[in-house]
Amino acid sequence: GTPRCGTPSPTPRTGRPPRLPSPARTSPRPHLTVRSRRRRRRCPVVEPADLEVVARQLGREPRRVLAIAYRCPNGEPGVVKTAPRLPDGTPFPTLYYLTHPGLTAAASRLESDGVMRAMTEWLAADPDLADAYRRAHQSYLAERDAVEPLGTTFSGGGMPDRVKCLHVLMAHSLAKGRGVNPFGDEALAMLAGEPAMAGILVREEWA
Repeated sequence: GTPRCGTPSPTPRTGRPPRLPSPARTSPRPHLTVRSRRRRRRCPVVEPADLEVVARQLGREPRRVLAIAYRCPNGEPGVVKTAPRLPDGTPFPTLYYLTHPGLTAAASRLESDGVMRAMTEWLAADPDLADAYRRAHQSYLAERDAVEPLGTTFSGGGMPDRVKCLHVLMAHSLAKGRGVNPFGDEALAMLAGEPAMAGILVREEWA
């Protein structure tokens, strides 16, 4: 398959015992039943057909997919949002994972062409760009921690100090839209006009 980066490197709650019902009221109050239903956390649902497509794209069963974060114009999944831990509990900090083979191959090609090195030099020379990249890092962390905190300030893709993985940065941009991750945006702008990206990217959104 295409070489890529961004792969993986409850305590019981105690409380007061329930009060016994009084002789005058032996059945549970309806509003307590409703309230307990509201406290239940709904698990995200991803369509089985989408998971089958992602499995074909990756060449393996996808793990703990929470949502299709980006869908290509042709209808195929392009990015998935994943849980911060694998089923065995191993931390998996890559919140947005690039799945479409056309996108993963394009990201690998840009990396081989030295784009990450040029971007890192640009980052060091432009304070405004560095501020925007740091905000992308903070946004990524906040969103991942909202799913499940990992107890680390590592986000992904080299953020906030360097550009290390275009797969992660492009996935972030595709999931959140233009204007969140400057280097993900820049990489997609380099690719959007290529004929091979027809049906995968909307050229006008990135070029």
